Amino acid sequence: MTEVNIHEAKTHLSKLLARVARGEEVIIARAGRPVARLVPVNRPRRRRILGADKGKVFIADDFDAPLPDDIQRSFES
Repeated sequence: MTEVNIHEAKTHLSKLLARVARGEEVIIARAGRPVARLVPVNRPRRRRILGADKGKVFIADDFDAPLPDDIQRSFES
């Protein structure tokens, strides 16, 4: 998160908006006190397509098998 004064915000608005578009939050302050916050606009999510990742995920047969004793002890200590 970045904080800028009003003069800097007016002078560099395009640059600040580019940073916000990349996901950064910018606070605009007057005399060191925050008065506004620039945040990215939440865009509507695209509709998900069921089965789009079919064949891309693999779960091993022993996924939920018990851990070896030495590793199990590490978690318990």
